[in-house]
Amino acid sequence: MHGFSSLSDGSEPVELAKGDVEGKENVLCRIHSECLTGDVFGSRRCDCGQQLARALEAIEEKGKGVLLYLRQEGRGIGLLNKLHAYELQEQGLDTLDANLHLEFEADERDYFAAAQILRFLGVKSIELMTNDPDKVSRLELYGTQVTNRVPVEIEACSHDRRYLQTKQTRMGHLLHVTEETGKNA
Repeated sequence: MHGFSSLSDGSEPVELAKGDVEGKENVLCRIHSECLTGDVFGSRRCDCGQQLARALEAIEEKGKGVLLYLRQEGRGIGLLNKLHAYELQEQGLDTLDANLHLEFEADERDYFAAAQILRFLGVKSIELMTNDPDKVSRLELYGTQVTNRVPVEIEACSHDRRYLQTKQTRMGHLLHVTEETGKNA
């Protein structure tokens, strides 16, 4: 495990690698943005904690991989703004409109630090565990070679179904959330 200090934004991302990844291609990789409510408190409003757990399981099963934990709470708007966004969601806005109402972009995250860390580790190319095709293109802008997008499938529940449907229909995430079952497959 290594910690870093980003010169571009002052954040402190953390890297966790299993196995020898230096000089390797097609390294299984999850770039996970911090989510205090989901990762630590087990909130069911989002699938973040479940995605983190699933990614760690996949890396363990494969015997090799990298988890990058980026300090970009709330799609990059920060913890306090995320909590304000939660209040707006309770008033009827979806996750996207709540961010826009607070005068943020839909997604404020940046992946420059992630690309730099992968370069530091000597990783030649990655198989990226994500449901967000935009994350793939943003990483590629910084020179990271993404050879495959690996879906992170989570079972939706009544608490996160609307959130996941918004990510699917309005943000382009590659999910299959159905109204009836809540299945994300």
